[in-house]
Amino acid sequence: MSSSELPVPSSDQEIFSEFYNCWLSEMERDLRLLYAMAAASPPPQGSQCIDALQVQVLVDRIVGHHEYYIRAKSASARGDVLPMFSPTWTSSTENLFYWVGGYRPSLAFHVLYSKSGLQLDSQLAKGMMPPLGPDFEAEGDLGDLSHSQLVRIDSLMRETIRHEREISEQEASAQESVGSTSMVAISHQVTEALLEPTSEGGGLTEPPPTMDAEMKESRVSMTKALEMADTLRLDTLKGIVKILRPLQAVHFLIAVSELILRVHEFGKRVDVSAKLRTTSSNKSATV
Repeated sequence: MSSSELPVPSSDQEIFSEFYNCWLSEMERDLRLLYAMAAASPPPQGSQCIDALQVQVLVDRIVGHHEYYIRAKSASARGDVLPMFSPTWTSSTENLFYWVGGYRPSLAFHVLYSKSGLQLDSQLAKGMMPPLGPDFEAEGDLGDLSHSQLVRIDSLMRETIRHEREISEQEASAQESVGSTSMVAISHQVTEALLEPTSEGGGLTEPPPTMDAEMKESRVSMTKALEMADTLRLDTLKGIVKILRPLQAVHFLIAVSELILRVHEFGKRVDVSAKLRTTSSNKSATV
């Protein structure tokens, strides 16, 4: 299934949940293709360019799937941003690690360095020699990162972290607005109205002052923070892939996909177990 074949989500929470599950299924299929590409035998002499092109096409396709997800998420958030900060399509475990509606962009660098270390250890265990010099570039896995690549990755990571701080400030400003003078005044007015006695014996004689106008501005700010965070997530993924050679990008995308999929599955199992325990406890209490 290509990105164009995925169901188009709307602001409806259930529809986006269905879309997200379809997107994860697409990622699972992509992962199998990545595995096959990583395990493929080296191309015959003289056909390296063709093979590199095939690898690059696959890498571009999978990055495109991530981009499609970000666009779809942004469209849904513009309809209603609230579900994006308390999603029902992800698990409690995933939400524990989320930052502004998703994983931190800088997490991609931790995944990259972790996978690079594991693959370098594997090479050394097999008696394979590491790169021969600072500018040596082998068409291998992430254990073969060159010095120049590491320098560029470090620069991108620093830039990403700087942007994360800016987005965190944007989010904090929106969150702190709930304690603004207007919100405190409205809360007090509503409370006074609720406590004021009426001829009917208490309560409000007319609807309380609305918080909608005040909340609307905060929702707009949170939507902006989410869009900035999602853009940074995508830009970081693209930036890393651009630095890597095609086959290295395959190994990086494998690690990213594995982490997203396996944590999601684990989290869903934890949630199901917790729900079963709660149900069992409630039944025992009623006996």
